[in-house]
Amino acid sequence: MTRALGIDFGDARIGVAVSDELGILAHPLETIAVRTTEPVARVAQLVAEKSATIVIIGLPKNMDGTTGSAAEKARAFAEKLRALGISVRMWDERLSTVAAQRNLHEAGHNAKSSRPLIDQAAAVLILQGWLDSQAMLGA
Repeated sequence: MTRALGIDFGDARIGVAVSDELGILAHPLETIAVRTTEPVARVAQLVAEKSATIVIIGLPKNMDGTTGSAAEKARAFAEKLRALGISVRMWDERLSTVAAQRNLHEAGHNAKSSRPLIDQAAAVLILQGWLDSQAMLGA
């Protein structure tokens, strides 16, 4: 298994996680501030730096399975990465940010100070979900 990156896409911040070399565990990597960093270029740089062969982007879905404008923005971001030759998969991220917020709160972080951490933690949950699905499939 090779490395993968996980992305929690947002308008203001993008959380990034990376898998270990064995493709078993996801770890937080960084939060990209969209207003000060060109996110497509930064993700492409991280793909190269980490020798990642795939990027898993969280697809925000409503609880009924439908998608809205946030999902379309995530898909557009995925297409920009694909145009650079990067392999991308979309992954259902329902409640990943809520779970990340809860986990950080339980660890003693308050909401305001943990905003960048929430994005990374959500990216970890997205990537870990995908990694676990691959392990169950025997991939």
